[in-house]
Amino acid sequence: MENTVGSGSTDPSDKQNSYVIRPQFDQKFRPSIIKAFLNQILKERLANEQYSAEKTHEQCIALADEIKHTLKKNSPLSRYRYLVQVVMGEQRGQGVKVAYRCYWDPDADNYAEATFMNDSLFCVAAAFGVYSY
Repeated sequence: MENTVGSGSTDPSDKQNSYVIRPQFDQKFRPSIIKAFLNQILKERLANEQYSAEKTHEQCIALADEIKHTLKKNSPLSRYRYLVQVVMGEQRGQGVKVAYRCYWDPDADNYAEATFMNDSLFCVAAAFGVYSY
């Protein structure tokens, strides 16, 4: 019999174990590893960029999408969902504070952030890993 309702797979190997409610120690979100990905992407994409108010919106979206895609592709943490926030502004010697508020499980969920600055702009990227039960 063929599965004709929906687009889901009938292969049992595609499903995650629903009884696993906590990640194993080696499957936890590691901020130091994620921060290395963030630093690499920000450095590659922004090293030669100049701040432009007209391009900032598109740059933030493109960076967030690239970070999320890279994390999904390169991370072995299949049960984590990633949320990415990118803040970019003009470098004029001022300070900026960024705060995050979330409701999450402190045993399983975590985040990493990285900052990039050049003579023209600053960028703060944060990636949140939320364990999917």
